[in-house]
Amino acid sequence: MGMESKIWAFFVITVWIFTAAEIVEGEPRGKMNREISLPAEAAGWKWDGKEMKYDSKTVFKYMNGAAELYLAYDFQNLRVRRFEKPNQPPITLELYDMASSENAYGVFSFERQDEAAGIGQGSEFGGGLLRFWKGKYFVSLYADGEGTEVESAIPTIGRAAADLIQETGPEPKLVDSIPGKEFGLVDRSVRYLKSHVLLNQRFFISHQNILNLNRRTKAVLVQYTRENQKVHLLLIRYPGLKEARDAYQSFRSAYLPEAGGKDLLKTEDQKWTMVRQRGEAVIVVFGAPTAVDAEALLKSTEKNL
Repeated sequence: MGMESKIWAFFVITVWIFTAAEIVEGEPRGKMNREISLPAEAAGWKWDGKEMKYDSKTVFKYMNGAAELYLAYDFQNLRVRRFEKPNQPPITLELYDMASSENAYGVFSFERQDEAAGIGQGSEFGGGLLRFWKGKYFVSLYADGEGTEVESAIPTIGRAAADLIQETGPEPKLVDSIPGKEFGLVDRSVRYLKSHVLLNQRFFISHQNILNLNRRTKAVLVQYTRENQKVHLLLIRYPGLKEARDAYQSFRSAYLPEAGGKDLLKTEDQKWTMVRQRGEAVIVVFGAPTAVDAEALLKSTEKNL
């Protein structure tokens, strides 16, 4: 083989090695790491050309206590753009990379309360604030002022951003186990949670982490209306049987000490609390008007698991 042929062969092999190194589980690394595009203009509002970026260490510079919410859901990074239009308030777009669609759904579900806007895989728009999730991304848009034009521009910019997010992802599977309207499910009450701190913010149980929630557990809190009373269902999936059993026993000891070893107790407010372990899951019903209601809701959840 001549010198030129050797050089060419070395070049081909080198290119092949570096190309192979860029493949991870069948997906080009460049595709995995590249940032998604964001709109530069929509509804007459133009991006000012600046983009702020934050990671898990610097996000506290952008927001104070609110950062803890995103970090609980495995927050990766945040990109912020500002859109401007003459004689109109500026609009801010925040794009949160939450590492997975489950986490993006979780952040969205935690504060959901307004009507859906038909954007992304789940959305709400009210009070000048648009929130939606799609794939592993959670997106928030809001204006620094009010007006008819800005009210219509926010969802327009939001749709433009959602269209540029090509990938989608599933909701947490645990949500599918929640009984529905036949039990009086309250719209927009499903919360996907990752810590007892977040749980207590939506439904206080105890200052102590008596259900042993952590980043390896998955929990869904939902509200029902039964006989004009609020009933809450908490469903938690643990990584193993032992963890579920330990949490079940911990909850009974701390929350139902007067139940005499049973899973059911009528509390001081004359409502019923019931808990049960089913494999790697723990199910708790709070505030049922009757023991029969608690049992029915719990059994329906068991059946769906």
